[in-house]
Amino acid sequence: MSDKYKVILEHLKSMEADVEKFYVKGQSAAGTRVRKGLNELKKMAQDMRNEIQQIKESKAK
Repeated sequence: MSDKYKVILEHLKSMEADVEKFYVKGQSAAGTRVRKGLNELKKMAQDMRNEIQQIKESKAK
């Protein structure tokens, strides 16, 4: 399994408490942390997509 995938999973797990605090308990500060975490997740996902594309291109040669 890809190390980047593992990092993404760990990042999602680390956001779980703040997601619950925002949606269940209504803490607005937790919503800010969730949005920040999602932005970081977006960057991680894009890095993984780029890595996958590079691997595919290198195998096609």
